[in-house]
Amino acid sequence: MQLALSAQAEIGTIASMWRYPVKSMIGEELPKAQVKDHGILGDRSYAILDLSDGKVGTAKNPRKWPTLFNCKATFGEAIDRNEKMLPVHITLPDGTKVISEQADLDRVLSKALNRAVMLVATEQGRVKGVQSSLPTSWAASSEEYWPDIDGRDHRDVVTDFTLPIGTFFDAAMVHLLTTTTLRQLHKSYPDGYFDIQRFRPNIVVDVEVETKSFPENSWIGQTLAIGKEVRLNITGPCSRCVMTTLAQRDLPKDPGILRTALQHNHGNVGVYATVMQGGTICPNDRVRLET
Repeated sequence: MQLALSAQAEIGTIASMWRYPVKSMIGEELPKAQVKDHGILGDRSYAILDLSDGKVGTAKNPRKWPTLFNCKATFGEAIDRNEKMLPVHITLPDGTKVISEQADLDRVLSKALNRAVMLVATEQGRVKGVQSSLPTSWAASSEEYWPDIDGRDHRDVVTDFTLPIGTFFDAAMVHLLTTTTLRQLHKSYPDGYFDIQRFRPNIVVDVEVETKSFPENSWIGQTLAIGKEVRLNITGPCSRCVMTTLAQRDLPKDPGILRTALQHNHGNVGVYATVMQGGTICPNDRVRLET
């Protein structure tokens, strides 16, 4: 049943949609996406678990996980229904390809990441091992390195944080970003590559009316309507971390990316949202603010 429509203000259209099947690995662009209660179907469905300390692996701590961000994860086929999760395909930094169903998966991943690890999955609010049982000491926590950059409360330290129960998200389950924001940041730092992939959004929006500000900031606290079905509640800004500065594929390491976001938008790039009403979304779907 669809929510009743309110007065609407046109914003623009969807430019692209993205999913990251394994936490902190490179993800995949989608030709269409199913939005469910927990965000885009299949997003952050899997994660790497460090067997030495029971923490979920994340590129937020690149000193501990220097190669995790060089892995790519995709699903072998489209996920169009709320069904049992499909196997995930992982391409390792040396080009080796593995799949979550193979028997020696954890051994291969451990060798590639130089740590004793296992692949874990979340399904219907429960987290489980893919190839073996979870250690009894496991807790849903991870850690983040804070680079030595002005404007942060923490500098050059690692802190722990807790993940939302039954998920591998750091915070909210949908992240939106506008192409306008990327252009504004690039104008402030022309030498920087403000590529979409640095910021790992789920939904990228092309805003029709160009501004000199960051359009997403004005969406906070409002409802965003996408296409005919999807309604998102914009909950707050997305504060960026060291991951935006890391090298990946053709993008070089660049601390100036995060420094620019801190100088010009308090370190925020994009906004977080929760799902009010799910459905199917596609590129070029209209995006509107409900008022």
